[in-house]
Amino acid sequence: MDTDAPGRRPQAAPVAQRATAGIPGGRRKQRVSMADVAQLAGVSSQTVSRVSNGHPAVVEATRQQVLAAMRQLGYRPNSAARALRYGQFNTIGVILFNLSSTGNSRTVEAIATHAAMEGYAITLIPLDAPTQDNVLGAFTRMGELAVDGVIVIIEVHLLDTNTVVLPPGVHAVVVDSDAGDRYPVVDTDQADGARKAVFHLLDLGHRTVWHVAGPVESFASERRARAWRAALEAYGRPTPPVERGDWSAESGYRAGLRLAEQPDCTAVFTANDQMALGVLRALHERGRQVPAQVSVVGFDDVADASSYLPPLTTVHQDFAEVGRRCVRALLGQIRNGSTDPGTDLVPTRLVVRASTAPPP
Repeated sequence: MDTDAPGRRPQAAPVAQRATAGIPGGRRKQRVSMADVAQLAGVSSQTVSRVSNGHPAVVEATRQQVLAAMRQLGYRPNSAARALRYGQFNTIGVILFNLSSTGNSRTVEAIATHAAMEGYAITLIPLDAPTQDNVLGAFTRMGELAVDGVIVIIEVHLLDTNTVVLPPGVHAVVVDSDAGDRYPVVDTDQADGARKAVFHLLDLGHRTVWHVAGPVESFASERRARAWRAALEAYGRPTPPVERGDWSAESGYRAGLRLAEQPDCTAVFTANDQMALGVLRALHERGRQVPAQVSVVGFDDVADASSYLPPLTTVHQDFAEVGRRCVRALLGQIRNGSTDPGTDLVPTRLVVRASTAPPP
């Protein structure tokens, strides 16, 4: 055929040939288009689009045929163009100040899991300091990365004291804060979990309960400490001085050494399981038997809590449910276009193991 003849267009090369033409070793020269996939698969471009977007209205045999063509040509759907077309990026941003703590890391894991189940990816931006400038900078970065909404994991008193204000008009859900009058908040029922721990120890017959609290700037720590104090007052029991830690086992160990010197200390409620581990070590080193002489309760129910010596009685936090509710609340905003403030509390439960018993 004379492809240069007047009035006649050159015949196109086969799709697979065009995809590798002019490149040594058959490497692709230009991006494969949706039309190329449609031609190779013998379907319309609309069908290819439906397969790319996971649309259910495609016969399975046709879907597999299109997927095979995509693999053969090395086709990758243009997610950015699709996002601009539909105004949705299927990405959730997560801003947080500390990824090392048990609560934050497990919450992020749960958010990622449930986001993936909904067809969303997550973009994570940790901040080195909890300041207004850093938060606004993170939101600006999230905008550049094209996310549909943001989950903010706050471990310190910021939103509840107006130290940090989120940008208006942004789909956002907050975790671990007392700002439910201004933002949608999802949190563990910190106060009820602490009450369960204290009431358990008092019901065993202990005269009072000592407390190893977390950092004073932590919202969760202060909520648990206030509930501990209120529970003792409700029973008409004395309130011992609070010991402070920084969530680490080492800080719990130092607090435990001080508590071991208190002869009237027979029950301890620690604000997390890691500090409880340190308390257990300190009591053991000082010859105070657990639970024969001192009972210890933690908070979190980490995976290793049942392997502590003795196995730790603790308050179970359902981090998977926290993550699920965060994703559900944020997607509700994205899909419905409304942002209603309020706090959604996830219940806790007490897990009784061998570290608690009646007082001697």
